[in-house]
Amino acid sequence: MSTTTRSLVVVTAGLGRPSSTRLLADRLAQATVLELADRGVTAEVTTVELRDLAHDVVNAMLTGFPSGALAGVIEQLTAADGVIAVSPLFTTTYSGLFKSFVDVLDKDSLTGMPVLLGATGGTARHSLALEYGMRPLFTYLRADVATTTVFAATDDWAGAGDDTGPLPARIARAGRELAEMVAARRNDGPPDPFADAPSFADLLGS
Repeated sequence: MSTTTRSLVVVTAGLGRPSSTRLLADRLAQATVLELADRGVTAEVTTVELRDLAHDVVNAMLTGFPSGALAGVIEQLTAADGVIAVSPLFTTTYSGLFKSFVDVLDKDSLTGMPVLLGATGGTARHSLALEYGMRPLFTYLRADVATTTVFAATDDWAGAGDDTGPLPARIARAGRELAEMVAARRNDGPPDPFADAPSFADLLGS
């Protein structure tokens, strides 16, 4: 039986090491990979730590052109079949590094892209930032955002080892939703703007 392959890019904006933001991103990726496997789909996962690209992101904002490692990451992101994006929350919204990275993306680069959103913070009071902050950001980019978003407060990790707990259950549901979206869509890349242009042979022949 042939195996279908899909690519996932995981973007995490955690600033520390270790990072609860990276931990949540890894859990979401794992849940998605397992759900894709149940559908006969093999997932190739690439994880991007934005803290490693911070200088390149600032340079891209100043010059208008991504360079270095950032250019390669953007190419991987736009060619992916699905994206998992996770940011820590500061003062009730996503981090400046996360927003700066999104700002350097082409406005059409995530059109139709299945995206799963996650966030971490100190208290559950900030959980709605996913809905009034991060979701509108990706909706503006015309991404196809999964219905379930996942917020993990500090206290949520205490019961994270229990598969029946609220956080693991939400992670599993979000992974299932993203897997369904990714399995149903393949990213063939942006359309070739010169696809309809006649070749020189055709022009000379006419």
